[in-house]
Amino acid sequence: MKTSEIFRNRTALSFEIFPPKPTSDEKVIYKTLDGLTGLKPDFISVTYGAGGGKNCEKTIQIAADVKNIYGIESVAHLPGINITEEEAVDILEKIKASGIKNILALRGDISPDIPPAGRFTHADQLISFIRERYDFNILAACYPEGHPESRNIIDDINNLKRKAESGASQLITQLFLDNDYFYTFRERTALAGINLPIEAGIMPVTNKAQIERMVRLCGVNMPKKFMKMIDRYENNPLALRDAGIAYAIDQIVDLISQGVDGIHLYTMNNPYVARRIYEAVYNLLPA
Repeated sequence: MKTSEIFRNRTALSFEIFPPKPTSDEKVIYKTLDGLTGLKPDFISVTYGAGGGKNCEKTIQIAADVKNIYGIESVAHLPGINITEEEAVDILEKIKASGIKNILALRGDISPDIPPAGRFTHADQLISFIRERYDFNILAACYPEGHPESRNIIDDINNLKRKAESGASQLITQLFLDNDYFYTFRERTALAGINLPIEAGIMPVTNKAQIERMVRLCGVNMPKKFMKMIDRYENNPLALRDAGIAYAIDQIVDLISQGVDGIHLYTMNNPYVARRIYEAVYNLLPA
C-alpha cells in the first residue's frame, strides 16, 4: 500500500525508528518493533543505515520486516548525497524486490570531508530520478522553521515546491516545539500551491542529550514554556522524561484539534515513550 492513500480516510499516525549501530545487538530493533506494533501505527519509517553512503542493507531489511513480518506499511529512507545514479538504481531495485512501496527521498547530511558522490545534491533531483523510473510512493521532508541552510523562508518554500513538482506525494516535517511555526508553515504551503498531506513530526524530548543535539543540528526554536520545563527538571532524569512526554502530548492534542493531516512520532526506538503518547491521544484521532 502507498502511504499517501491513508490520508483519504483518516488522520494518520506513524512512527520513525533507526537501525542499530554496527556495534549493537541487531535483535534490539525487533524488541523495539514488538513494542510498537501493538500500537497499530499506519506506517513505520526506517532511517538510513549508520554511516551513510551505500550502507542501506539494514534499512531495507528492517523496512521489509516491518511490512512482511509485522504487517505494517513501511517507508525506507534514502538520502542521495553520497550515492551515484548506478548505486541509486541498485538500492531502489533491492527496495522494490523487498516489497516496500514507499521511500522518503532526502538529500542527506553534507560532510565537509566527503564531496557529493553524484548529481543528487538536492532532494528534488533524487525524487525526479525515482519518479521517472519507478512506481514508488515518494515522501519528502519539510521544515516549519525553514531549512537551516536556506537563505530565507521564501527560498525554502520554493525548494519544497520543487519537491512536490518532482513527484513527492506527501510530506513529513522536521521536529518543532512551537506549533505556531507549523500553522504558519501550513498557510505558506497552501498559498504556494503545495497541496500535499503534511504530517507533523513530533519528537518527545526525554533527556538533556536530545536537547543539546537539537540545538546543534536542527536549529529548533525553544519556546519559553519548554525552557522552563528543562530548567526545572534537567537534574531529575525521570521527571524530565515524564515532562517531555507531557509536552509532546500537549503539542499533539493541539495539532489534532487544528485538523493536522497526521502525526509522525520520532520514537528514538523507545516503545515506552511511544505507548504513553499513543494511549493519551488515540481516542482523539479522527477516524
